[in-house]
Amino acid sequence: MTSPTATVLLVFGCGVVADGHGHRLTAEGEARTRAAVAYVTAHAAEFRRAALPRVVFTGGWPLGIPEAACPPAGCREADLMLARARAAGLDRYADLHAETRSRTTLQNLVHTVEDGLLAGHEFDPARPLGLVSHPWHLPRIRFLAGKALRLSGAALLEVAAADTATGRARRRERVIRAAARLGYLGVHTPAGLLRRERGIARSARLLSGWTRR
Repeated sequence: MTSPTATVLLVFGCGVVADGHGHRLTAEGEARTRAAVAYVTAHAAEFRRAALPRVVFTGGWPLGIPEAACPPAGCREADLMLARARAAGLDRYADLHAETRSRTTLQNLVHTVEDGLLAGHEFDPARPLGLVSHPWHLPRIRFLAGKALRLSGAALLEVAAADTATGRARRRERVIRAAARLGYLGVHTPAGLLRRERGIARSARLLSGWTRR
């Protein structure tokens, strides 16, 4: 049996690097963009037949960067990924959109919906939502999509970028994933999830300040 094709993709950002030439994507952000381009071109016929084929790039700047130091408009994670995808000709197969105010994976999902970037689409096993990220990140995205979008199982299709993560990075992600499962326990609305996330972030900052004393 042929697996269904996701003709709506959600591509997750992974940081921006500032240097003497301006702003550029991290290697992980570049890899995720390449994975989206490769998936769409490999399924070009399905994208051409789809009623509303769409690729949404999501991400502003990582939570650890102060708001005052955020990249300017046009240089945020989603902006840069979209520009790379357009240069690769992806707009021949799908509408391309950027959500640029998110700073976390949860915000990626919630703000994409709030901005209407998934409007007109319903997702199920026959028409899944494609999630584009690294293999170590996708389990947490799935968990949060279940909370924020009420989607799970075959209604979500994973599109994995080439993985070059170190063992340390994978261990860190496992800790974050476990913390998310515990921290969001019992919360099932987007607004509630964002409130809980803010509370977790405040607690983490307080704990960090205490441990440095």
